[in-house]
Amino acid sequence: MTNDTLDCLIVGGGPAGLTAAIYLARFRRDVLIVDAGDSRAKLIPESHNYPGFDDGVSGPDLLARLREQATQFGARIQGGMVETLRREADGTFTAQAGDKTFRARTVLMASGIVDESPNLPGLRDAVYRGALRYCPICDGYEAMDQHIGVLGRAATACKKALFLRTYSRDVTLLATDDANALDPEDAKALAQAGVRVPDRPAVDVERDGDKIEVVFEGGARLDVDVLYPALGCEVRSTLATDLGAKADDVGCLHVDAKQCTSIEGLYAAGDVVTDLHQISVATGHAAIAATEIHNTLKRNFR
Repeated sequence: MTNDTLDCLIVGGGPAGLTAAIYLARFRRDVLIVDAGDSRAKLIPESHNYPGFDDGVSGPDLLARLREQATQFGARIQGGMVETLRREADGTFTAQAGDKTFRARTVLMASGIVDESPNLPGLRDAVYRGALRYCPICDGYEAMDQHIGVLGRAATACKKALFLRTYSRDVTLLATDDANALDPEDAKALAQAGVRVPDRPAVDVERDGDKIEVVFEGGARLDVDVLYPALGCEVRSTLATDLGAKADDVGCLHVDAKQCTSIEGLYAAGDVVTDLHQISVATGHAAIAATEIHNTLKRNFR
């Protein structure tokens, strides 16, 4: 175990974790990020939804810029996965990441989420840049007037299909279960919006040039320009909930106005807190959390 006690250990090196590290490093705090390297932001080919980048910015490029900025001010980044987190009798935290142990006065959970990918043969080993998308809030604008498919259980995909109707008249809900079992109110809303709902379940997805071809039970096929899975996600909050931190039914951590969880000294920011999975939301959370962490720690006068 390291001999020094960190001011803050940050779990996760996505936009939330890196932004918090920038703030804390500039507050002259001893801060370390432990990052497994699998931020959801890495999957973004190009975002036009993040303020200040009118020509767009890729997720990997944004992460690289944030990492450079954080380390420039003295934040340290350690590769690895925090496997256990323990709160000691004196109120500090001990984290285990592989063969390394870290002690910290405070911890910021910026561990994010993992999107559920379509469990279909044609998508298991392929990533379609620009054709397979996860966030309609981020890039629905870029799908303007295209044929959009929304893939998932009918009840889950309904809300996303209706949202995407903002951008195109050509939206199809591709149910992986029985679309005829839709709640009557949902079915009515889809019909009124002009969203098509094929009566057979989607069983596979294949690539067809620049398009995606959806295969239905019985062999019928349909081309779409853009496919949005609506299959849910896994919230990576277990480290916190195992300590007793309160969370909602899907695992999003409950926090107060200063991003503190129900456990003193344990903070959370970004997708692990909210289902509005936006980079700007994550960085806002991080700024609030980092400032509160600095203000609650013992003064570091120089």
